[in-house]
Amino acid sequence: MQLASKTVQQSSIEGHHYEIYPQDLNSNNTVFGGRIMEIADMLAAACAKKHSGKTCATLLVDSMRFLSPANRGEILIFSAAVNRAWKTSMEVGIRVVTAETPESDSRKVLSAFFTLVSLDQFNKPTPTHPVTPETNEEKRRFEEAQQRRETRIEMAKIKNEQRRKNGGE
Repeated sequence: MQLASKTVQQSSIEGHHYEIYPQDLNSNNTVFGGRIMEIADMLAAACAKKHSGKTCATLLVDSMRFLSPANRGEILIFSAAVNRAWKTSMEVGIRVVTAETPESDSRKVLSAFFTLVSLDQFNKPTPTHPVTPETNEEKRRFEEAQQRRETRIEMAKIKNEQRRKNGGE
């Protein structure tokens, strides 16, 4: 059974704010990368659930890039959108920027791609809705998501072949 397609906007999450507190800081007095990763993972799961209508589990994180540090007192703004969906999985793009203040301009902090799997009541992969990109930006991200997927599949084949040649190590 083919599920109805959804637009990117139907499941995107824009403007999730998080203020950086002292307990979020590392020894460099900037936010722990792990804290940002944790929030990004939860937001990706919420976005995927909004898209699929099901509980979703993170399968992998691809290309997580920290672009600039974030400091105590700054407000981070998280955005999440489903870039593409396949049979049971979907790629969610996460973007994190700092809020603009009178003292500083907004700047990019993180860009990442999470792949999540839609699960049924028995925690087994279940079909999810396809994505219909509408804007040029959404169409670009849709195509790039497929390219990342194909690269991951090819890399997995290479690794499996290497393991087979090395006797299953």
